[in-house]
Amino acid sequence: MASSSGASSGSSLLQNSGSEEDLQQLMDQRKRKRMISNRESARRSRMRKQKHLDDLRGELGLLRKENNQIITSMSVTTQHYMSIESDNSVLRAQVAELSHRLEALNEIISLSEAISGGFGVVEEPYGVVAEPGADFGFMNNPWSYQYVNQQPITASAEMLQY
Repeated sequence: MASSSGASSGSSLLQNSGSEEDLQQLMDQRKRKRMISNRESARRSRMRKQKHLDDLRGELGLLRKENNQIITSMSVTTQHYMSIESDNSVLRAQVAELSHRLEALNEIISLSEAISGGFGVVEEPYGVVAEPGADFGFMNNPWSYQYVNQQPITASAEMLQY
């Protein structure tokens, strides 16, 4: 019986060593699969990262282009604003000059009415008109040639100091 128990114990060792080898092979196979799976996962991760980087670079290009368009638009708008501001300054100067002329003409009319004392003058809807035969003299006529030959009002931005 000793021989039979020795034989069974020897075959048991062979089975154990065989199953250990199988187990080791199985573990090695799983390790290889996991390593391959990890490599594939890392490759996919690198690809996603590269795609994200490419998308960000594309978006950066679009934003730079849009930024340049906005800067150009602002430049044009600023130039337009400066032109309009210059025109407004010229118009303000012309308004001031015309107001001054109107004031002077109103003073002349008042002086003319004061000198004439209301005689020989007819009020018309379009201004003061002399009656036929009335003689006011050179200074009493607000429509004398000295105001008819006035030059047009011209002003420019260079005349004005900001």
